[in-house]
Amino acid sequence: MPITAEQALWFKQTFDQVASNVGIAIRGKDRVIRLALTCLLSEGHLLLEDNPGTGKTVLAKAIANTVQGTHSRIQFTPDLLPGDLTGVTVFDQRDQTFEFHKGPVFATIVLADEVNRASPKTQSALLEVMEEGTVTVDGVKHQVGQPFMVIATQNPIEQAGTYRLPEAQLDRFLMKVSVGYPDHEVAVELLNEAANRDRASSVSPIIAAQAVTQMAQFANEVYVDPAILSYVSQIATASRSHPHVKLGLSMRGGLAFIRAAKTWACTQGREYVTPDDIRDLAQPVMGHRLILSAEAQFSGASVEQVVISLLTDIAAPQLRAVQG
Repeated sequence: MPITAEQALWFKQTFDQVASNVGIAIRGKDRVIRLALTCLLSEGHLLLEDNPGTGKTVLAKAIANTVQGTHSRIQFTPDLLPGDLTGVTVFDQRDQTFEFHKGPVFATIVLADEVNRASPKTQSALLEVMEEGTVTVDGVKHQVGQPFMVIATQNPIEQAGTYRLPEAQLDRFLMKVSVGYPDHEVAVELLNEAANRDRASSVSPIIAAQAVTQMAQFANEVYVDPAILSYVSQIATASRSHPHVKLGLSMRGGLAFIRAAKTWACTQGREYVTPDDIRDLAQPVMGHRLILSAEAQFSGASVEQVVISLLTDIAAPQLRAVQG
């Protein structure tokens, strides 16, 4: 059943309240906050990549504290084992039975801090739970519940001793976002509050987990014109044949694009997607999915430039003023 205008308006109002609540901890980063929450409501996972000390962990904790659910933080290290994430089966000698002890991935919001510092074997333990929402231990599947979101952080520097995320795992993140440094005014405010060492702790829950699930269902019913679907398909196809690109946008990436665009439209009180929604989300959705060729990297080309050229070369559709 298509979403109504009243439901879209309620979605926008609720979304704005949640974004403002997260903004208590992350100042002057409204777009980053809105992208992160869009990822949550699109039932996707978020990769935060930025320099140390820019507030990646604070943002993740603030989102976790905003939702009335459980949240956990996993500090990824080289000695972290898959069972440390998913949990283990333990034999109970009193009852002579095996009991499953859940790991930290069984939470509403899971913060995977510095995910590239763990071994590939441990990183791969996240794949099933991120894609399917289940954990398999000793041949038994366990549901992690809904809503569920993994927020992973990594630093683009200090790569010695780290394990770069493979393309297959990167593709399972709906978006990659950089927080960035604050502007001068916000920086002065934060310096004035230096005594507050944990700003995320001042964020209180204002939305129930069930409401998050309801909003995700509303977003899923947003109307997408066939011309928009064709537009995204053309962008994906062009990305695969771009001279600078070795690996273009996958089908999974195209589906993620549409899911995110539906939610993004709903955050603005609309019950339909426009070409502007696609352009707004192109960088965070495509940035980590496009792999440049060695020649392009050597010549100084960047993924951002490729995305801009794709949006420039492919004409956006002209949609009707009133949709569906």
